[in-house]
Amino acid sequence: MVHAFDPADPAFLADPYPAYARMRAVAAVHEHPSLGLPVAVSHAACSDVLRDRGLGRIWTDAAPAADFAAFNLLHRNSLLEREGEPHTRLRRLVATAFGRGHTARLAPWVQRRADALVDGLVERIDEGCGGGGDDGDGADLISGVAEPLPVEVIAELLGVPESERGPLRGWSDAIVRMYEPDPGDDGRASAERASAEFVAQLRALAARPAGGHDLVSDLLAVRDADGARISGDELVGTAALLLMAGHEATVNVIGNGVRALLDHPDQWARLVAGPGLVPAAVEELIRFDAPLQLFERTALRDTEVAGFPVAAGASVGALLGAAARDPEAFADPDRLDVGRSPNPHLGFGAGVHYCLGAPLARVEIAATLHALRERLPDMALAGTPSRRPRFVMRGYQRLLIRRAER
Repeated sequence: MVHAFDPADPAFLADPYPAYARMRAVAAVHEHPSLGLPVAVSHAACSDVLRDRGLGRIWTDAAPAADFAAFNLLHRNSLLEREGEPHTRLRRLVATAFGRGHTARLAPWVQRRADALVDGLVERIDEGCGGGGDDGDGADLISGVAEPLPVEVIAELLGVPESERGPLRGWSDAIVRMYEPDPGDDGRASAERASAEFVAQLRALAARPAGGHDLVSDLLAVRDADGARISGDELVGTAALLLMAGHEATVNVIGNGVRALLDHPDQWARLVAGPGLVPAAVEELIRFDAPLQLFERTALRDTEVAGFPVAAGASVGALLGAAARDPEAFADPDRLDVGRSPNPHLGFGAGVHYCLGAPLARVEIAATLHALRERLPDMALAGTPSRRPRFVMRGYQRLLIRRAER
């Protein structure tokens, strides 16, 4: 059956796009027994899943609830997991806090950090001494640039002291593993431990004296039209969402994107020669190898997606990687084009849940591309990249980079 791809199959994980194309050729929406829900595979159907107000994010606590108190607290109070007036109210507060210039404030700092991290990568390549997970004449882009940059940005945004930033990456990774089809018992336990530690850190941040210039301080200060403020649990949920969504997605866009550019040297050459292409290239890298492959919604009432009935209370998924390669939405969709325009990808979502952190994510990805094109224009792959064996959060665990041979 065309719909029955195995989300744990290494061949599928290496390249899911042919399977998506076979599904799209048959129907816009398919039942998928192993995922336990129907999935949309066309761009139009995925857009409907994200925009249809008959579909929402209805949080169901991880069970048994007593074993996941912190994990459930983070998600129950997340902007992403709310609908209707609770979502509108919280989104307005968070948008107001974000609107106090945090992206503009951080942009120069992000570029400096990207430059410094890429400088370190280049130094390890040129030394050819390995170490830190590097091999021979290659250095690891993931551990050297893609992982540290987003977590440093989120920490700077939230006002996490430098001495307390070390665990953030591990917490994020442990929590998002719960989104995979089968995280396993160890994965579930790790997610709860990470959630509890992150909750404790965030409560300590919120208890600081008022007057800081970070997002946590602004979230504590903003009020809605009725004078209501964000609650302590909502602040924790908002900060956790920023860490998990902002960090994981950006790591994977950088890793997936650089691999795509190295597989398409003509496009990397275009980007090196034309810095004005960087904004369009950011959008294309998000589209070409989507960092988030599956996003779920739940029917608030009986509805349909591309003629496929979805009963009230039932879930439906949008396969964002499939939407990103739909020829009905993108000309020659399997071709990487760093100048592609228009580019209506769904990488930041759509509708009322469109990602509030999208502008900051774009700044981080663009800063990395600028740093690489200026400092390592002759970059090439060193060895075989290693992907994480995950379906939903698609990315690399190791991507060695070297200078091209002359």
